[in-house]
Amino acid sequence: MKILILNGNPSEKGKEIDGYIERLAGGIKNAGHTVQVFTLRDMKITPCLGCFDCWVKTPGLCSIKDDAVEIAKTFITADHVIFCSPLLMGFVSSVLKNAMDRKLPLIHPHLEEIEGEVHHKKRYDKYPLLSFLLEKEEGTDEEDLSIVTDIFRRESINLRSALGFVHVTDTPVKEMLNELGIH
Repeated sequence: MKILILNGNPSEKGKEIDGYIERLAGGIKNAGHTVQVFTLRDMKITPCLGCFDCWVKTPGLCSIKDDAVEIAKTFITADHVIFCSPLLMGFVSSVLKNAMDRKLPLIHPHLEEIEGEVHHKKRYDKYPLLSFLLEKEEGTDEEDLSIVTDIFRRESINLRSALGFVHVTDTPVKEMLNELGIH
């Protein structure tokens, strides 16, 4: 299995999520699977401009030439992508949100009806399963997690994929590996 982990922790300081990601990636590698970790704070990822060049002028390719291009190529060839971030004011970090927004070239501009909803057509035959690993902020409760889980479920539908899981860093790494099907 080929797994991509997007580390959306915006700061090296004060967060435990980086260590968790290292242990998770190590467990994946030790089980003989391929894992690639992109630490987004160390990459140049410009926010999406909404220019739609990726649909009109350069179909499937973003016109912004930065590290998001490499992320998109790795993303579409992965079997499973895990988005990781501390919760900041109830949602993922801005560096992870930028990376999420820059996946627009991976879908087609044309629309179709799917189960009574209108969604973009697939650009590719296969999309990775999407999962989320979150570090709670002070005061995070089950309602907060339910809200972001629903947003992630919608993100998965919009990308023509499926939501694998949403876990917090309280979840033991071994349990995460089991959830990934890695034993």
